[in-house]
Amino acid sequence: MFRNSIGLLAGSKILYCVVLLGCTIPHPIPQPGQKPAPHIIANENASFFPELIASYSPICKTVIEHADQYEVQILYTHIERDAAGKPLCTEYSFRVNPGAYFNPASLVKLPVACLALQKLRELNIPGLDINTPLVVGAAYACQRSVSRDFTAPNGLPTIGHYIKKALIVSDNDAYNRLYEFLGQQYINTTLTRMGYPYARIIRRFSRCTAEQNRYTNPFTFFTPEGAVLYRQPLLVNTDILTNPLGAVRKGRGYRDEHGRIIPEPFNYETHNYLCLRDVHRMLQSIIFPELFPESMRFHLAPEDYRFLRFCLSSLPRESGIPVFSNPATYPDNYKKYFIFGDAPNGVIDTGSIKIFNVVGRTDGFLADCAYITCLDEHIEFFLSAVMYVNANGIIKDGVYEYKELGIPFFAHLGRALLAHEKNMRTR
Repeated sequence: MFRNSIGLLAGSKILYCVVLLGCTIPHPIPQPGQKPAPHIIANENASFFPELIASYSPICKTVIEHADQYEVQILYTHIERDAAGKPLCTEYSFRVNPGAYFNPASLVKLPVACLALQKLRELNIPGLDINTPLVVGAAYACQRSVSRDFTAPNGLPTIGHYIKKALIVSDNDAYNRLYEFLGQQYINTTLTRMGYPYARIIRRFSRCTAEQNRYTNPFTFFTPEGAVLYRQPLLVNTDILTNPLGAVRKGRGYRDEHGRIIPEPFNYETHNYLCLRDVHRMLQSIIFPELFPESMRFHLAPEDYRFLRFCLSSLPRESGIPVFSNPATYPDNYKKYFIFGDAPNGVIDTGSIKIFNVVGRTDGFLADCAYITCLDEHIEFFLSAVMYVNANGIIKDGVYEYKELGIPFFAHLGRALLAHEKNMRTR
């Protein structure tokens, strides 16, 4: 069903065009030294985005002309195919700079969901899978136990249900449970081994301290009859991990947990870090895993990839979870910023367009990483972008220009590149 839904994935001639360029970090941190694959054309035309995007609409013109102010980064991978079906990819980037920190927010849910599936495979315990009921314990400060999930079909938490919630409606609690199942050390050691040495996923979405985030909850999995199938004890990462960029300070002030405005920049040193190129590459590896060397893939079964693609592409009402079917709470474009983000009342008719994506939104940072297909036009491309919309410069006060500027720009950006793709097909 998935292959029929996007058409372009069938057969063996699938997209030999994934960027293998690592996330480079400025001095003093060493650079990974990876080079693009030989079938990649890195377009160095600096005027591509200013000319194409800025001419699309006034909002695009405003953002591109003030790209420094809005801290815009854009990464776009165009895909062409020859008569034999062999593709050639051209990558365009605009201000992509791994040394320019942005809070990745929910972008980290993508690798965490993948790693949760991978860990289940690695445990290799008969009966332990994405549908196995579980209980989350509490054994350290800032931990919360969980034994029920009212959104689940039978009221019981499972890894699969947490992944659905995390990827389809970007549920933060679901991410926290996956983070706790994995443990901080497993997440970061595995990502380093896969070729993402500067990714840092080191905190829950909560008020837990950096020290408390090193400790993750015990888990117990049960058979359908209620017998204990597997126990995972409390895990602790003995390595002290921080943002590889060091003490990154943003804003002119921030609101603390007591509601007070502190008149100094906010320090992101102990926050998550994931550069735009890395998350772009992670999504490519999920859509087209066979294009990556085994060492750079998530170690998943075919059904895991199908499940991830379902979660990444589904609208809330397509989730199969009744509580997410309320359009007033979860409109169609709840996390589809590109192309559809500014749709009136959030109602969209996707037609032949299918978007597989993950988004991030916090502290004035807005991000989307997507694989976009249009079956009628035989179009497929990857698009990732981030921008910063925080006019008053206060972090964590909840006053950001997402609706006024950020999401409209993302919608226009997606439509501009879709129009560009269609125009190229008609030449």
